[in-house]
Amino acid sequence: MSILSACSSFDHRSAVPEKEKHDATVLGIPNARLYHDQVAEITYELEESLIREGRALGVKPGGVLPTGYYLSLSGGGDNGAFGAGLLSGWTAHGDRPMFKIVTGVSTGALIAPFAFLGPDYDGALTDVYTNIEPSNIYEERFLPTAALTEDALSDSTPLYETISRYIDEKMFAKIAVEYAKGRLLFIQTTNLDAGQPVRWNIGAIAASGRPGALDLFRHILLASAAIPAAFPPVMFDVDVNGKSYQELHVDGGAVSQAFLLPPTVDLQEVRKEAGYHRKSAIAYFIRNSRLRTEYSDVDRLTLPIAGKAVSTMINYNGIGDLYRMYVVTQRDGVGFNLAYIDDAFRAEHKVDFDQTYMRALFRYAYEKAAGGYGWEHEPPGLATRKRH
Repeated sequence: MSILSACSSFDHRSAVPEKEKHDATVLGIPNARLYHDQVAEITYELEESLIREGRALGVKPGGVLPTGYYLSLSGGGDNGAFGAGLLSGWTAHGDRPMFKIVTGVSTGALIAPFAFLGPDYDGALTDVYTNIEPSNIYEERFLPTAALTEDALSDSTPLYETISRYIDEKMFAKIAVEYAKGRLLFIQTTNLDAGQPVRWNIGAIAASGRPGALDLFRHILLASAAIPAAFPPVMFDVDVNGKSYQELHVDGGAVSQAFLLPPTVDLQEVRKEAGYHRKSAIAYFIRNSRLRTEYSDVDRLTLPIAGKAVSTMINYNGIGDLYRMYVVTQRDGVGFNLAYIDDAFRAEHKVDFDQTYMRALFRYAYEKAAGGYGWEHEPPGLATRKRH
């Protein structure tokens, strides 16, 4: 099976029929990815992960598993330097946990594999978010031609090459090992045909041993960061009952800036069905952006107006994601902890992926976390409790 990094808007492809979207598989891996409305399948994957966790820890059914830590990493472009710095500083502080579940969207998806594998990968994560330049992310196309005849204004091949340098066989094998211990890594893309989020089950893909699995993972990360119109969509070859189709995927942030689990999934019920109890559960949400849209003097022209309107919409949608996840954590008895870029950070942001800006943001987050980060325990507007 081939996995194409992009496709021209004029290339012929055969899209999956709407009624068969849940039946489409990639590389023949049945649990490689899950739609948010596949509640039974998601619940089963979570139950099986608890069983594997119990076996790995030597806890018999009916026993109590240790505290489960969950991490959600949001989108945010080059502001991902905030999440990278926070995680590295958290390691320096000495109390960063090993996460049971890690989820990522867009730049959060690029951070997620490093966060999932723990402090041993802090060096690589630091390198990605402090030494990267625009040339490592994209190559601009000729604007008039790209706008009319191409699938994006830029070529994201440099980003795929950057991803491939860090996401190697050794890292992929380690993800498979952790999956066997009951840990889960989910990356979100948006199926453009279906207009729905897809949560890719990276551990299951790594553990499958299928030829092409590593390349699939790299393309999933590329797709999750494929900002519509700016970067090309990623096309995946899929199979439905022996017939080949192609799906078009873009940035997971087209649907939501962050996620943990669908509201329809009840963690307490999952534990009950799996036959285990858990000491406690604590979730951490790293928002790689501010809580407000940056003020700017908008030119009265089509592109600046559209750009500012879209960035404002994305910002407020992201805040809505926080409220949704907060409600779910409160229902399921999970601790809620939120970090975001606050107003004290004022470095100049000249262009996207400006190395000077990213280094300053990384250092700012690192120092705050190394000193003991002051997590907020409610989303904005509800934050009446003091940080601690």
